[in-house]
Amino acid sequence: MRITKKPFGKINNEEIHLYSLVNSNGMRADIINFGGTIVSLYTPDRNGHLQDITLGYDKLEDYVRPNPFFGAIIGRHANRLEDASFTLNGVFYQLNRNEGNNQLHGGLVGFDKKVWTAEIIGDSQQESLRLKYLSPDMEENYPGNLDVTVTYTLTEQNELVIDYHAVSDKDTVVNLTNHAYFNLSGHDSGAIYEHQLMINARRFTPISEACLPTGEIRDVAGTPFDFTSMKAVGKGLLECMDDEQMRFGSGYDHNFVLDVSGKAPEKAAEVYDPKSGRVMEVYTTKPGVQFYTGNHLNETGKGGAVYKKHGGLCLETQYFPNSMKHTHFPSPILRAGEIYHHITIYKFGAR
Repeated sequence: MRITKKPFGKINNEEIHLYSLVNSNGMRADIINFGGTIVSLYTPDRNGHLQDITLGYDKLEDYVRPNPFFGAIIGRHANRLEDASFTLNGVFYQLNRNEGNNQLHGGLVGFDKKVWTAEIIGDSQQESLRLKYLSPDMEENYPGNLDVTVTYTLTEQNELVIDYHAVSDKDTVVNLTNHAYFNLSGHDSGAIYEHQLMINARRFTPISEACLPTGEIRDVAGTPFDFTSMKAVGKGLLECMDDEQMRFGSGYDHNFVLDVSGKAPEKAAEVYDPKSGRVMEVYTTKPGVQFYTGNHLNETGKGGAVYKKHGGLCLETQYFPNSMKHTHFPSPILRAGEIYHHITIYKFGAR
């Protein structure tokens, strides 16, 4: 697997590059060092036809402006923090608000809007793209100088491996993820209602009207959130919008409590598209996954494609949202000098 790069535009006279990771099967991942963003992901269907299955833009300026976080690395804290604040070691930290009274996906200028230092590493058998960013102490009002490394690897098994590392010189809060939107029929093919989904979770975290986890952990059995076996995503989106949780999220925008150990990447979810035959399996070391169905999409993307509501789905591996307000949730606290590490794998096939 080799990596090539080409210019993708400039920010303040700083060159941004697009890195293409290609394996011998023809699968390709295009990633830019602005936001560590996955711009395109070409995978084969059941007939071997390659198609781009991630939503995104053709031009850098569209990633710079406010957008739905297409394909980006999210941090310091993915998802929502209630009242845009937390208390750590007895110290209260007021963060920047960017979703009502709350903070979403790292604040006003999160990791998705940063220029990352890129380096191609590895050997002739396997190259990887290593991205680094140093988030300074009190950036977005988070404590600690946080040194972050995210490495993308495309394997010969059609796996896109995302390896996250971080270390801080002060106790802080860290929750990193990637916000790719997938449509296995092709990024420009419309709603994902026929996509079938399995999530390895018997429980989920219900939300308030502000989309914040309430602290409750609820069984999925008998609810639209039961994806313990494969079922069409559209069943809930088209038939269950009278459910209170579906109304609060305007569809699926919920964290699922994964039945995993966290010690090694384990299967969190599987998506199957009957139309193309494409399959995506998600493996992670994280305890949760946010399932989001693009409930507010209204964007013009690559090639002039119009991305409308439910035009893509996200499976964001993470700590639970709002964990600093609910101490029984897995903790996103990173102690000074300790290493934050998690791995997520998106594996692609067809049947």
